[in-house]
Amino acid sequence: MTLVALGPAVGRTSWTVTGAGRSLAVFVVEDRWYVTEARCPHNGGPLDQGWLRDGQVLTCPWHFYRFDLATGECQTTGGYRLGCYPVLERDGERYAEVPELPAPRSWSDRLRAHARGEK
Repeated sequence: MTLVALGPAVGRTSWTVTGAGRSLAVFVVEDRWYVTEARCPHNGGPLDQGWLRDGQVLTCPWHFYRFDLATGECQTTGGYRLGCYPVLERDGERYAEVPELPAPRSWSDRLRAHARGEK
């Protein structure tokens, strides 16, 4: 696991940060912090520009897919899940706890996995 500094909110409710090889979206809702992947898993829309409804439902600005910020579950359709990461506070600073990116697979490994019905 890697800790990614989120920076202060300073009046912001959504913004992006980079770290651990990723771009992350940060949301502050009623003093609760959420961190997700910055791009929508459906088609790559910029989630920090999305809308928050009902406290923790994020709507992508491109195709209006809705995601629960607490679980990452897509409320629009099955098959999509948003990466969500825990937020830790240390010495007054907030950090996202992000797993290491998996090693990239070769094309032959990808094709073999596809042939076996794996993702």
